[in-house]
Amino acid sequence: MNKKLLKEVKNSFKHTFKTKPLMVFSPGRINLIGEHTDYNDGFVFPAAINKGIALAIQKTKKNVSTVYALNKEETYEFSLQSVAPLQNGGWRNYILGVVSEIQKREIELSNFNIVFAGNIPGGAGLSSSAALENSVVYGLNKLFKLGISKEEMILISQKAEHNYAGVKCGIMDQYASMFGVKNSALLLDCRTVKSKLYKLNFNDYKLLLINTNVKHDLSESAYNDRREVCEKVSKKLNVKALRDATIQDLNTIKADITEEDYQKALYIIEENQRVTSFSKAIKADDIQELGALLYQSHNGLSTQFKVSCKELDFLVDKTKNNSNILGARMMGGGFGGCTINLILKSEIKSFKKEIAKAFKKEFGTNCSIYNVKLSNGTQKIK
Repeated sequence: MNKKLLKEVKNSFKHTFKTKPLMVFSPGRINLIGEHTDYNDGFVFPAAINKGIALAIQKTKKNVSTVYALNKEETYEFSLQSVAPLQNGGWRNYILGVVSEIQKREIELSNFNIVFAGNIPGGAGLSSSAALENSVVYGLNKLFKLGISKEEMILISQKAEHNYAGVKCGIMDQYASMFGVKNSALLLDCRTVKSKLYKLNFNDYKLLLINTNVKHDLSESAYNDRREVCEKVSKKLNVKALRDATIQDLNTIKADITEEDYQKALYIIEENQRVTSFSKAIKADDIQELGALLYQSHNGLSTQFKVSCKELDFLVDKTKNNSNILGARMMGGGFGGCTINLILKSEIKSFKKEIAKAFKKEFGTNCSIYNVKLSNGTQKIK
């Protein structure tokens, strides 16, 4: 959590609205392993990080609610009587969506003022949208004593994303942002929405994120296409989701589906198994195995599920002959965003220079590199 960010938001609120706010911090998230398994009712391994959204909120006697996005220096006023999605609404739709989903539960809200800002890099796949949604629902719940549980809050955030931002996301982002625990990751079952906490100790190693700073246009249509393939294969196998299928099951219909669809379904089944293996390796303190599983996951995403891109593959390939790096993979939906790397702490400085130089030489653009710490989930700040 960034104290400077919190202070800036608090001061901006006091200056703008001449009153003392309630303060909330909601983190972004990383996913250690388990990509595209969430919408297959499978397993994922996310963790909250120390970058996120700081939000200041307080009641107002005015007949409108006012939100100020400090990073963008944009103000938005709206009436609680006529909440609806905006065309190209951007950040406004996440806030309006949360308000709307609370109202749908027949909970009456009074007007409020908000100032928020974040330090999650845009387009890095670290779920700034889930952090914003969670900060708003959590802040409103505290401010108006609504009595909404955290489990219900994440469903409100998810529905806001579905209905107001038009993104049919799984529950992982909102869950990790809300329930994260310092120095820990959550083995989340996306069917039951229950998780098991794993304390992480990478010994002399650390997690490093490298952002390609690219987002290829394919992402949305390709995401929907992958989802359709998974649903189609599940139907053929007569199971609720690929989470319920084994490789042996899949092989029984191999002749009836295309090789591409077979490989995509196979990736999901194998990735689910990798998530389970990852949790066992954490328990056994087998750091080498953790690294090997990251590489296997990337290989599956790139060659079987085909959601990687040349920039992500380049970053992962560049780590393979480096004995200081145990494993790396692309993280998120694909076609851009970040790689996650498990690297020897003492070698981070020299690797940063080396990879930045190699990436610039290859693509003529800069990658961005972030150290992240695993943090607690959405919380009120005293």
